Amino acid sequence: MEPQHALRTTKIIIGSITGLITPVFLMSALAYGQASASFKSNEVHADGSITFRYKDPAAGKALLNLEGAGKPLAMRKDSDGVWSVVTPPLPPEIYGYGFEVDGRAQLDPKNPVVKPNLIFVGNLVTVPGSVPQLWEAREVPHGVVHHYLYTSRVVKGLVDGQSEYYIYTPPSYDPKRAKPYPTLYLLHGWSDMASGWTAVGQANFIFDNLIAEGKAEPMLVVMPLGYGDMKFVTSGGGVWDDDAAVAHNVALFSQVLLTEILPQVESAYHVSKDRNDRAITGLSMGGLESLTIGLTHPEQFGWVGGFSSALGHREKDELSALSGKGAGLHLLWIACGTQDDLITRNRNFIAWLKSKDVPVTAIETPGGHTWMVWRDNLVHFAPLLFQGR
Repeated sequence: MEPQHALRTTKIIIGSITGLITPVFLMSALAYGQASASFKSNEVHADGSITFRYKDPAAGKALLNLEGAGKPLAMRKDSDGVWSVVTPPLPPEIYGYGFEVDGRAQLDPKNPVVKPNLIFVGNLVTVPGSVPQLWEAREVPHGVVHHYLYTSRVVKGLVDGQSEYYIYTPPSYDPKRAKPYPTLYLLHGWSDMASGWTAVGQANFIFDNLIAEGKAEPMLVVMPLGYGDMKFVTSGGGVWDDDAAVAHNVALFSQVLLTEILPQVESAYHVSKDRNDRAITGLSMGGLESLTIGLTHPEQFGWVGGFSSALGHREKDELSALSGKGAGLHLLWIACGTQDDLITRNRNFIAWLKSKDVPVTAIETPGGHTWMVWRDNLVHFAPLLFQGR
């Protein structure tokens, strides 16, 4: 069912951002038609290294942009016009990548595995480990990912007002069990689609495996489209230089989550309405949203997190009344990669929280602003939720 859901999502969003996404997919479709079957475009070797290939005899320069590499890798052209590069051995992971040919970004026309995104569309390749990773499908009971469309009265710039969210229900979800389920609201980052945490983050498999190992409480995970105003993403990255635009988007999304999505979830599913059984976290833009919403509504959420949060705007104004006693959270967990450009802003925000006597768990890990970091953040954050409540 998930591919069908993804197609429906694409149709909804493309209409509002035609100038951004459609040319990319048209280019990809044309490239597929021209692709040669004589070589593999990505070949994963036993030692974890990957050979990447792209054919363009007329190109003068080709680079590989590989998630986590830090900088583009130069490719070399052979006599058949196939450009290639071999990476060093890589740890087991899902890697995003794309080619840059004579200064133009190009998808891999021979790889149908594409990362859904409103702006930064790319391909994905997996380096397997000696044993299945937590973000991979294992031989364990699986939960179900449900996709919902609804008419939003708050989100601006949607086609026909149609917004969406995904819900993960844990294995053997029982709508009649005596104890209602806790809920995690899991938010994506800027440019991501609502499907980001399942299509790229593998959140459903992470929860399947953590629950199977007894490391995480069976919970519902709600993953909504994370924009209050679609102009915040369709206008391009420059919006992050406009603190008023950032605050506007966060304020509208807060309203969306609290007045539309949360009530719909709690009327349709057997979940607790107690703040001790609600958690919220997200990555980048979603981290800013989750921290702002969670810290300004402690009566709604008892567990709050942020991964590589896009801080450094007006969030302190929103949180000016915050105090250690007022927050009363079971957990405030803020993580960031040490190679992330947002690390200083996260450190500054953590220091500001401590100056207000707000207890906070600060986590720093190797890595940049990538899904590799965020999947790992979720693996470590989820087991802490709803413990001892």
